[in-house]
Amino acid sequence: MIKAALSVLLVLVAMSSTSGKYIPKSGKRIPQTLARGWGDQLIWAQTYEEALYWARSRNKPLMVLFHLEDCPHSQELKKVLSEDNMMQRMLDEDFIVLNLMYETTDKHLSPDGQYVPRIIFVDPAMTVRADIVGRYSNRMYAYEPADIKLLKSNMEKAKKLLKSEL
Repeated sequence: MIKAALSVLLVLVAMSSTSGKYIPKSGKRIPQTLARGWGDQLIWAQTYEEALYWARSRNKPLMVLFHLEDCPHSQELKKVLSEDNMMQRMLDEDFIVLNLMYETTDKHLSPDGQYVPRIIFVDPAMTVRADIVGRYSNRMYAYEPADIKLLKSNMEKAKKLLKSEL
């Protein structure tokens, strides 16, 4: 009886460890309501001002993600981004993250208009990196699920700029 119980326990532990979700080095975190499904294990800033403070004090680039809950394009990008373990790890370890469902008063965060989904990078010196763009000329900061490799590349660029410029 004990052997059977131990066998079942071992199988359950093995199944839970292979679930495939990213788990931070510090261990599993309680999902935040601020994540809104974009990465429940990430620590999300509550406001743009708080995100800027964290970026400066921790010397990490900030990734600001504008989206809407009822936007199908936002939902598709959310699904791809939240399920990509490499992306989640990079966001957790190397970035300050903020997702917004409303526009800020900082016009630098909408250099080519207000649309969703839109991803803007800000360096720790509080400079909006208008040079890190997506593939569209009419919506320069828009990304689609098919653009996930470009988004990863742009995240790497934001990290490299941090080391080379600051």
